[in-house]
Amino acid sequence: MEYVLIGLFLLLTALGVPVAFSLCLSAATLLFFYMDRPLVMVSQMMFSGIDSFSFMAVPFFMLAGAFMSAGGVTSRLVSFSQALVGAFTGGLAQTVSVAGMFFAAISGSSAATTAALGSTMIGELEKKGYDRDWATGIVASSGTVGIVIPPSITMVVYGAIADTSIGDLFIGGFIPGIMMGLSMMAVSWYFARKRGLAGEGTFSVAAVLKSFKDSFFALMTPVIIIGGIYGGIFTPTEAAAVAAVYGIFVGLFIYKELKLRDFPQIIFQAVIGTTVIMFLVGAATVFGWLITNLQIPHQVAAFVVSVTNSPLLFLFAMNILLLIAGTMVNASAAVVILTPIFLPVARALGIDPLFFGVLMVVNLAIGCITPPVGLDLFVASAISKVPIERVMKACLPYLWALLATLVVLTVFPWFITVLPSLLAR
Repeated sequence: MEYVLIGLFLLLTALGVPVAFSLCLSAATLLFFYMDRPLVMVSQMMFSGIDSFSFMAVPFFMLAGAFMSAGGVTSRLVSFSQALVGAFTGGLAQTVSVAGMFFAAISGSSAATTAALGSTMIGELEKKGYDRDWATGIVASSGTVGIVIPPSITMVVYGAIADTSIGDLFIGGFIPGIMMGLSMMAVSWYFARKRGLAGEGTFSVAAVLKSFKDSFFALMTPVIIIGGIYGGIFTPTEAAAVAAVYGIFVGLFIYKELKLRDFPQIIFQAVIGTTVIMFLVGAATVFGWLITNLQIPHQVAAFVVSVTNSPLLFLFAMNILLLIAGTMVNASAAVVILTPIFLPVARALGIDPLFFGVLMVVNLAIGCITPPVGLDLFVASAISKVPIERVMKACLPYLWALLATLVVLTVFPWFITVLPSLLAR
């Protein structure tokens, strides 16, 4: 029956049926025709799958990012980033990657990070001599850190499914996210140097301090979230709610660019985004129950252990599988489908679930710029009007840099586990 379940899911996905519906339809077919179970089980299990306090963080983080973006935060983060690195070779391209890291610490979403950068930076890059394809590629690639640097909606989903501390996952994502950003900055520097694109102005400590002052309240968002969680003041879910309220406060009363008339549209967008993720998680709960009931994780674990008992070889095999999965489904979908299957294998090989989770998210972040389902490619292309295939070509150098970063993280887990272990003491 497991072959029927997986085969039907792959067939529906290949036919273009949305992943959530493919999960539901394949599970419902097996339950009704092969296991003689009532279809009401599907809705019951879907509800139980999303009936978790941890998942309340998803809409709040979406609201926080939306309120911050509408409230003038993006432009201030870009200004601060430009003051920091704008004077270097290819400074404007460097600014995109730095601003992406800063905005990732607010939005929790790669698509939101890409959209914020694209609407602000693609036109500016073009004015300064960067061709439109390259400008779009820089923006799309820089958005990948949106689900790695905390807060991360994908990490919330993994933490809830894997029963792993969301706070520890957040902390574990800091260094990998920064490494990803630095690797993309190196690529931008190299190509800017080859094309003779100099920096913008000269570096000034006074300018950095001034822009830091202007963006201080925006930069405080991750401090409030992580500090509150590790200070024992609130849970990750409560931190998300605090971040949303803080975003409203900053936009309305500090920067004064958020208007009450913007609220309905912002809330509507957050509701739509949350609904998509929650339906996906609910559908994956049914699919995951069937996978467990059919003992697929046990079979996979037995097969892997029979082939190799090397954690490193397993992790490299997982990297390849996740990179392939990232070309077909979005990050949250891949997490809810693959975590129940491969996390038991990782545990059997002595791999830390925290390390495994962050590594999984990094893999799937790279998937955001790989076709045919690379979400960041579509967002950046929609903003710049550059065809997807040309955006993908512009992203290729950044993709190789991100893959190199992934190899380093796989071989040296310390980069992921060091901060959570230090803060746990």
